[in-house]
Formats: sequence, C-alpha cells, structure tokens
Amino acid sequence: MKVEQIYTGCLAHGAYYITSKGEAAIVDPLREVQPYIDRAEKDGVKIKYIFETHFHADFVSGHLDLAKATGAKIVYGPTAKPSFAAHVAKDNEIFKLGDITIKVLHTPGHTLESSCFLLQDEHGMDDAVFTGDTLFVGDVGRPDLAQKAANMTKEELAGLLYESLRNKIMPLADEVIVYPAHGQGSACGKNMSKETVSTIGIQKQMNYALRADMSKEEFINEATAGLLPPPVYFPMNVKMNKEGYDSINDILKRATVPLSVTAFETAANETGALVLDTRDPNVFVKGFIPNSINIGLDGTFAPWVGALIRDIKQPILLVTDEGRESEAVIRMARVGYDHVIGYLEGGYEAWVNKGKETDTIETMSAEEFAQLYGSKAGLNILDVRRYSEYDNGHVVSAQYQALDYLNDNMAAIPKDKTCYLYCAGGYRSVIAASILKSRGYSKLVNINGGYSALRTTGIATEQYMNDAAMNSKR
Repeated sequence: MKVEQIYTGCLAHGAYYITSKGEAAIVDPLREVQPYIDRAEKDGVKIKYIFETHFHADFVSGHLDLAKATGAKIVYGPTAKPSFAAHVAKDNEIFKLGDITIKVLHTPGHTLESSCFLLQDEHGMDDAVFTGDTLFVGDVGRPDLAQKAANMTKEELAGLLYESLRNKIMPLADEVIVYPAHGQGSACGKNMSKETVSTIGIQKQMNYALRADMSKEEFINEATAGLLPPPVYFPMNVKMNKEGYDSINDILKRATVPLSVTAFETAANETGALVLDTRDPNVFVKGFIPNSINIGLDGTFAPWVGALIRDIKQPILLVTDEGRESEAVIRMARVGYDHVIGYLEGGYEAWVNKGKETDTIETMSAEEFAQLYGSKAGLNILDVRRYSEYDNGHVVSAQYQALDYLNDNMAAIPKDKTCYLYCAGGYRSVIAASILKSRGYSKLVNINGGYSALRTTGIATEQYMNDAAMNSKR
C-alpha cells in the first residue's frame, strides 16, 4: 500500500494517489489529469476509483476527463446528484482496492454531500482518513458555501458539521492520519495550518473545532464567526463539477492560439477581451500594454484570477513569458476560466518592437517612501492586504482596502490624489495598481517590497482596526 499527497501550492490543494496490489485510486483530482495517468502507467497500476469528497467550489476537478481516459468509477458520498454517470455511495459503504479497503463516512456540513473516505489496511485496521473540506489541519470547512443549494442557513449547516465531526471523525483512533483537501491559503476555511498532514490525535489537541468540551452552540458560533464573502467564482465551479465541463485538451487547443500584434490588438478591440499579463510584477511595472491587468503567474495566480475577474466567461487575451502560455491556460482552467482566446506571439517585446503604445506604473523603494512619509503629512496610502494582515500591523494612516474587494470599493479611492500602494511583498499591490490604472487612475505609486520592506525602515506602524471600519471595506 502506498499513499501520496500531490499538493498544488497555488490552490493550496491536496489530491491523493493511493495504490495497492496493482490498483489505484485518486482522491479529489485536479483538472489536468495526464500526470495521474502517467504516474499509474509508470507504476504499472490501473486507476479503479476516483473518490470525490464533495462538489468543490474552489477548483474544477478532473473526475470526468480521468474517468473517460481510464474507465475508473467516479464515487461520491450520499445525497450527491451529479449530472453524469457516477456511483453515489451509501454511508459506510466499502470499496475494495487491491488488498485494502476504503470506507465512506458521510459527513454533511460543509456541503450536504460532503463525505470522508476512511482507508483501512490489509489487516482491516484504520490507517488514514481523506477528509476533503470537512476537517482541515487546524480548522474545518466553512459552512456558508452551500446555503442556497441546501436551502439551509450557515448556522444549520454548522450544526450538521458539528454532528459529523463528533459522530464520524472524533471516534477514530488518535494515530489515524488526516489527509485534508486544502491547506493554509485556501478560501474554504479561515484558520488552516501551514501543515498539510496531521493525525486525529493532534487535531483533537490543537484544532478549536474538536475540543472535547465544546457544545454545539459554541461550535456554531465559532465556525460561523468572521467569515468573509466567498470568491465570486465559487458557485460556477460547483456548477461545473456537478454538471460537467469541456475537456482540458479541448480548452488548450482553442486557447493556445498565437496572435500577431495586429491580430492581438484587433481581437482586444472587437471582442472586448480582457488583456491579462502574467509576467513578474517587477517586470510588468516597467512597461505593459495599456489597460492590461497584471496577475503574476509565479504567485497565487489562479485564486486571484477567480477573485478579481468577475465574469467567468469573460474572453481573455494573454501576455506571458515565452513558453508559459499553456501553463497559464491550465492554471486558469483549474478554477473554471475556460475562455482564453489567444496569446500575444512574441510577448510584450513584440508589442514594443511594433511601436505600439505602452504604459508604466511608478515605483518607489521602501526607504524612499519612508523619507517622504516623514517629511509630508496627509499622504494617501493604500494597504491592499487582507484584514488579518492589516490588523497585525500597518503603516500609521494607511487606508485598508483588501485587494479581494477592490472592485467593490473603488469609489472610495480619490483620483485626484497620488495613491501609494503596498501589500506584503509587492505581488498584490501591482495587481491593484494595474486594475486602478485600467479604470482611469493615473496618480499611482507602488512601494517595492511592501510592508516587509517598510518595517525595516523604522516607519511608524500600528496594530488593530475597529470592526466597523473593517466591515465597511468587505
């Protein structure tokens, strides 16, 4: 028996590859499935099952393409109603894989169909549990995402989750390994650890949701407190996972179309496509196509695409570093953005060589800004980090405006004053600056190195922000 976690940092997602006696199973696969197929062929095993812990909201799963390519059976827990051929298991149903078994534990709460899969070794002993979004390391799945589908309140769903954890998860032996679907950085929870594997015993000690003396009312209050609005793409991803989607191979064929500068410009003008520049932010600020948006491919690219591009069917034109076009398309498809219509052949350099108009974003070092800050009062400073980061420390007088909700709160940012932007290190502030630029803001300065660099200058900082101010910015 072998269990391998295949972790994708951009999505903070864990898929799992399980093998025993020539047979394999995949739990919660990513959309691009060829790596699983290649791995199984290399190991000389046949993929027999695809276990889905629930209809995912934060990514598009690869269950359909993988089943089509391998003949594997797709398995969901009780109450799931997929629009395609799948096995909807009963609670406690057993699946044989080589000489091990996998048992279904129905654990509603995050969603109604949410289920965990308990792996039992060749001796019938509980070995590990694949908990999906029911139990994370340090947290549990948020109970507010499935309210509409379940016709229930988040408090009612949290109540179900409490019962699921107490009746199905906590009775497991302390040494049982916990393999969750996500780690720190995922929007499916709020207090996840950077660790991506744990045990039941450790979680009973350190996870607030598994306190032995915790009442149901206490759990509901804690599980529902401080939940920010989910990213706008989540409902569409659920729909795609439940109803089906185009093959990733078909998406790659229609998206990786090289366009000359003339064809690229024509497509942008005639289709209303968004120009998405995926180059490094430090490169982007020095020169870019006017009105293009920067989301760097080397950061948490896909979740930011989902958080900031409101229309999942928005036509998109790509500007990438040479050779990274397919990577960008695949990573966007992971979160359901399937409408890339081509990329700029030759990249930004081709645009420049044709003598086309370009734009830049002014930048300033942390040291330069600290000197300016000390000599001039009333600067318009924008902190685009998340609230928890801002609350832990920010430049005195900096305005809080999380990048996640910039599109909703742009009217509060004055166009007639120079705006100095920072985040933690520079990735998000350039995204914010590019969005503002595309909306007609011209007086923008990005602070290189962000808050990490600012702290080293001795600039005045403070902690905390009142809840009323925070809520006004959500």
